[in-house]
Amino acid sequence: MRILFLNNHGGGFAAHIDVPENTTVAQLFEQQMHGCKPQDYLIRVDRMPATADQVLTEGQRVSATPVKIEGASMVASAAA
Repeated sequence: MRILFLNNHGGGFAAHIDVPENTTVAQLFEQQMHGCKPQDYLIRVDRMPATADQVLTEGQRVSATPVKIEGASMVASAAA
């Protein structure tokens, strides 16, 4: 089945990808985000927060957005 995957890590990209039927959000994250920790990302399906065991369906939009920005510090954000 075909879904739209948006990876907002670093330079980011969006692409239609093919995944097997009954793929869960956790399985997709593991396949697409090698070496990354799911707890460091807000993962959404069709713009709504998703659970790890949510099964994807044809045509859905999945995005992974980091909740921490590497190199940012608490001091810099507190001063803003």
